[in-house]
Amino acid sequence: MSTAIELYARAQPGYADRVASAVGVLKAAAATHPGRVVLTTSLGVEDMVLADLIARHDLPIALATLETGRLHAQTGALIPRLEQRYGLHVERWRPQAEQALQFVRDHGELAMRQSIDLRKACCALRKLAPLARLLEGRTAWVTGLRREQSGARAEIPFESTDENGRTKYSPLADWSQADVWHHVASHGVPYNPLHDAHFPSIGCEPCTRAVAVGEDIRAGRWWWENEDAKECGLHAPAGHGPHTHQEVPA
Repeated sequence: MSTAIELYARAQPGYADRVASAVGVLKAAAATHPGRVVLTTSLGVEDMVLADLIARHDLPIALATLETGRLHAQTGALIPRLEQRYGLHVERWRPQAEQALQFVRDHGELAMRQSIDLRKACCALRKLAPLARLLEGRTAWVTGLRREQSGARAEIPFESTDENGRTKYSPLADWSQADVWHHVASHGVPYNPLHDAHFPSIGCEPCTRAVAVGEDIRAGRWWWENEDAKECGLHAPAGHGPHTHQEVPA
């Protein structure tokens, strides 16, 4: 089986300029928001590239991830690998345990497949609420969003302001998939082995599947839903932040 590096890593014209631009965005974020900016890492390959750039340039940007309670084992195992590789600490933010248990008792282990409302409620509980706590006291956050990932992300800016007034940076907005994997190959960036099993976009285990070669990058996310519903709320359209006010139905 071909690895993701073998499938996707290609040196593209302008790669060095895109790296320099991404580093510039990260440096501006650190300088403008000293001690108050965080990389919210999903531990996907884009965020691993950002962690590499942060470590490589010794930038004072915190790293934090959402341990939803439903991650693949391979995703959770990447956290200590990242910390060991770069000597950086990764904050872990989790849903409220009793709320998560009650949600499962009320709606079942696979509630997210019963309706879009229940799926979004699960995301609100396991992602949006912990993200709101993660961002408290911070004025900026960094994401690995790229314009190429989906139509909904096609116009993502390098810098925007979310609905809570925080600055949101997407340093890799103009990077291609080839750029990302070329950087991984060039610098030995650790990554989730699920990427080698054709998981280009990795979320919670019940909500993610492998995709066929040539399928859309996010086709494996919530594959039972219509295309226009395939966001969890962490990344609203440009100019708006995560909808952390969503309630979980009883």
